Amino acid sequence: QVQLVESGGGLVQAGGSLRLSCAASGLTFSRYTMGWFRQAPGKEREFVAGIKWLGGSLYYGDSVKGRFTISRDNAKNMVYLQMNSLRPEDTAVYLCAADKTLRVAGPYDYWGQGTQVTVSS
Repeated sequence: QVQLVESGGGLVQAGGSLRLSCAASGLTFSRYTMGWFRQAPGKEREFVAGIKWLGGSLYYGDSVKGRFTISRDNAKNMVYLQMNSLRPEDTAVYLCAADKTLRVAGPYDYWGQGTQVTVSS
């Protein structure tokens, strides 16, 4: 059974940083493209960042480029999202996702439950 469990969310002031983690189990992690998405109340789910399993290419949504960094540790079955220079508009539930293809934008096979990130002004 595939499980993706996010952690690291919380409340932070604008300009601050957070590091989200996603622990994966039940899959051959090194062969899965991993992504981070976010969803704010009343808004559609938004692609934040993705990292391919083959070659490790990185991709970012326009709103987070230059501020967020995605990385993975295949030995630990973990994917991370380092978020710097946070803004109130970054407030959302952040979800980790896994896909066995190389499609960074999705659709993804598996999803975590999400972790709340709240940025105060």
